Amino acid sequence: MFDIVSFIPRAVSQGIPLLYGSTGEILTEKTGNLNLGIPGVMYVGAISGVIGSFFYEQSGNINGFLAIAIPMLCSLVGSFLMGLLYCFLTVSLRANQNVTGLAMTTFGIGFGNFFGGSLIKLTNSDVPSIALSKTSAYFSKTLPIAGSTGVFGKLFLSYGFLAYLAIIIALLASYVLNHTRIGLHLRSVGESPSTADAAGINVTLYKYGATCIGCMIAGLGGLYYVMDYASGVWSNDAFGDRGWLAIALVIFTIWRPTTSIFASILFGGLYILYLFIPSGIDHMEMKELYKMIPYIVTLVVLVITSMRNKRENQPPASLGLPYFREER
Repeated sequence: MFDIVSFIPRAVSQGIPLLYGSTGEILTEKTGNLNLGIPGVMYVGAISGVIGSFFYEQSGNINGFLAIAIPMLCSLVGSFLMGLLYCFLTVSLRANQNVTGLAMTTFGIGFGNFFGGSLIKLTNSDVPSIALSKTSAYFSKTLPIAGSTGVFGKLFLSYGFLAYLAIIIALLASYVLNHTRIGLHLRSVGESPSTADAAGINVTLYKYGATCIGCMIAGLGGLYYVMDYASGVWSNDAFGDRGWLAIALVIFTIWRPTTSIFASILFGGLYILYLFIPSGIDHMEMKELYKMIPYIVTLVVLVITSMRNKRENQPPASLGLPYFREER
């Protein structure tokens, strides 16, 4: 029998990193910046939090507030610097956005593996991983009433605070984009930067601001994966293709943060579906085929939205294009 009560919490936990990544990328793409470096940004956000957590645990005395604040601050700073680097290359130097994003993904994964491997050597561990159980316990701590409310508690209250923060950030991002002047300016920059510039909107400022904030949000997805989903265990190359799934999720949700909340759970469920399908097939190739389902669904959605050709379902008009003020 398919155990839905066990499946949904696993799907939510799997989908939260995707929600962080997709929300951050939606903010970025709404200004016309196509950041394919999100997998690298999430990786840097994760390893930055691990570095902060590692050295804080070495100090001996663990304070609950600092155990959360230090890794989060390190993660935000690391992912912010990645966003700043991306903007400097693509906005200031007008480098190709696709090439820059792919290069940042390679750089971010290499950065994480280098420092992750260095920390593993410092611990003299017999296995190629780091266990940060002391600080991780604060990230994965659930609500006190989760265990006493039965199925309801397991489905809705059994997650760490970063899971609820991801939903709040997605709702705030949607509100800012659709109901504030800042959101209107941001969307206008993505649709027609020359028109926005002529109207007195600082195109460079909005591109820098939205991209850096988007990268910081995505970086928290990497931190959540290590500190909550993986119970504080860091292993090189263990992050998988979640960063690319987050980018696919942006297209699947048609650039809507609120839709990402439900779509991320759907993608998370599809990603782990092979673990719950009652079947006698144990071949690895079949499991890999099941993992392809989120990408196949994204392709189907992309085809359908392209055929319908509704403007509200299309990406920002200037997505991926550099802005030259002199050509206005």
